[in-house]
Amino acid sequence: MERPERIEDGFTTTDPLLSTGGDTPASATLAVVFSTLVAVSGSFVFGSAVGFSSPAQNGIIKDLGLSVAEYSVFGSIWTIGAMIGAIMSGKLADLFARRGAMGFSELFCLLGWLAIIFGKNALWLDIGRLLMGYGVGIISYVVPVYIAEITPKNLRGAFTTVNQLMICCGVSLMYVVGVIINWRLLAVIGAIPCIIQLLGLFFIPESPRWLAKAGQWKECEASLQRLRGKDANISEEAAEIKEYTETLQKLSEAKLIDLFHKKYAHSLIVGVGLMVLQQFGGVNAIAYYASSIFESAGFSGRIGSIAMVVVQIPMQVLGVLLMDKSGRRPLLMVSAAGTCLGCFLVGSSFLLQDLQLWKSSPFLALVGILVFTGSFSLGMGGIPWVIMSEIFPINVKGLAGSLVTVVNWFGSWIVSYSFNFIMLWSSEGTFFIFSAVCGVTVMFVAKLVPETKGRTLEEIQSSMNSFT
Repeated sequence: MERPERIEDGFTTTDPLLSTGGDTPASATLAVVFSTLVAVSGSFVFGSAVGFSSPAQNGIIKDLGLSVAEYSVFGSIWTIGAMIGAIMSGKLADLFARRGAMGFSELFCLLGWLAIIFGKNALWLDIGRLLMGYGVGIISYVVPVYIAEITPKNLRGAFTTVNQLMICCGVSLMYVVGVIINWRLLAVIGAIPCIIQLLGLFFIPESPRWLAKAGQWKECEASLQRLRGKDANISEEAAEIKEYTETLQKLSEAKLIDLFHKKYAHSLIVGVGLMVLQQFGGVNAIAYYASSIFESAGFSGRIGSIAMVVVQIPMQVLGVLLMDKSGRRPLLMVSAAGTCLGCFLVGSSFLLQDLQLWKSSPFLALVGILVFTGSFSLGMGGIPWVIMSEIFPINVKGLAGSLVTVVNWFGSWIVSYSFNFIMLWSSEGTFFIFSAVCGVTVMFVAKLVPETKGRTLEEIQSSMNSFT
């Protein structure tokens, strides 16, 4: 359905997403803030799972007598679980609602952590890691979707990006604390956010858009009123959600083949394209193998990893603050350009090292990885997930979200599995390839990615579907 575009700098007082104070954009209510914090507890679990394997490696190998090959299976098997979880994520989020899907995923994550905490051999650790991966595969889809569906349009980008911020915090906590404590205690710390989210889910409202899709109109309005505040005028927003949902419900139930219909082509190209470019730009190669990259370049792995943490979180916070001010597209292009430069500097460091032209080349590798990490945290880490949660209509969001999430995890597995082999072929060549992919990302965003700042989900999806 076609809807008129809204003017970002001329809001009227009748817009239900705004406060009653004239042109002042809607402020975040306590319900929205609390609901977001509960949701991103799952993102912290995600980050903890990513960051656990690196600091735990030496302790696990020593205590359980694992070989390097056995530990490699432990470190990578969770991506298989995540792909399985991602395949089912959209259907589960549609079937059990957003809150139900988050709770379901956290049960698997908690069981996974418990298997690691009490595991006595490689088999139990692998089972735990697989269960955790399955839960994280669901979380990676449902958390940004839930946040996007409950927040006002002028705050949606920043709030959805908190998802990526908490992933960074989880990774960073594991990196820093893992140097100090035993790996089993580290796993206990990883399990705590699972319990926090499971308890918190009892106190937050369901997504009003999911309730509308389920035909629960009274519950939809009650949820929306709770999220916007008891004195807020929600009539226009509720009417827009209802009208758009009723229009979509006239269509037949979406099947996988329907995603490739012309009207969804733009959304699918943008959603899948951003995830492919995000992964093949080298992020997980650097995240999983940062220490070995530093050591290969002749720099201290421990100092380099701590420096990454110091850069990562402030840049992620900056990205959250800029999201709904500068817009998605400018942040994405600046971020992708920075990752392009970072990979180029790392590749140049390896090239100079091979040619023995510059004795300080290890510092160039450090600078390159820090530039990459900071730039990625600014936009490329979180914005693809924000856009994924915005561009697909509710009738295909489950299927499309699952497909996009599976593509992301499959790309992660390909890069993390093949990275060491490609590095043996050519260290500098590996990072020059990553740099080229990041350069392509800038052009992709400039040509195809829409600006979604300041628009309702219904407006975005209508404009995307009408794209030819």
